[in-house]
Amino acid sequence: MAKKKKIQKTNAIRIVEQQKIPYQEYEFGWSEDHLSANSVAEKIGIADGKIFKTLVTIGNKTGPVVAVIPGNKELNLKKLASASGNKKVDMLHLRDLEETTGYIRGGCSPIGMKKLFPTYIAEEARQFDTIIVSAGKRGMQIELSPAAIIQVTKGEIADITME
Repeated sequence: MAKKKKIQKTNAIRIVEQQKIPYQEYEFGWSEDHLSANSVAEKIGIADGKIFKTLVTIGNKTGPVVAVIPGNKELNLKKLASASGNKKVDMLHLRDLEETTGYIRGGCSPIGMKKLFPTYIAEEARQFDTIIVSAGKRGMQIELSPAAIIQVTKGEIADITME
C-alpha cells in the first residue's frame, strides 16, 4: 500500500484548522520564473480568476495594508488607500516582505502573517463560493470561502481593483 505523502503544515493551514474551517490544499512544483497566478492556475487546473494573490502595501497612516485580489487583475492603490483610511498607499518593498509578514514572494498568504494587518479582499471574491490563496509557502495553495478568509484575517470586502 502506498504511503500518503505528509503535507508540511504552514501557519496559514494551522490557523484554518484551529478554527475548524473547511479547506482544500493544492501542492505543485514551482519555479522562480512561474510564480504568477496564471501559472499556478495552470498547474492546479483552476480558472485563474478564482486564484487570488496577496499584495502588501504601506499606508501613510496605518502602516502595512494587505490586499487580496484576483490573480488576473491589478490593484488600484487609490481605491485601497480610500478603503483603508489612508491618503496614500505604496507597494511594500520586496526586500521588506519577509521581515514584515513572515512570508516570501510567491508564498505570501493573507492568513498567518506575523501580525494581523488591515486586510481587504477584492469584491470579485463575492462571485465565488471558494477562492484560492497562497497557503504560506511557494508551491502550496489553499482553497476556502471568502467568508473564512475574512474571519481569520478580520478583513473586509472592498472595491480595490482596476476597472
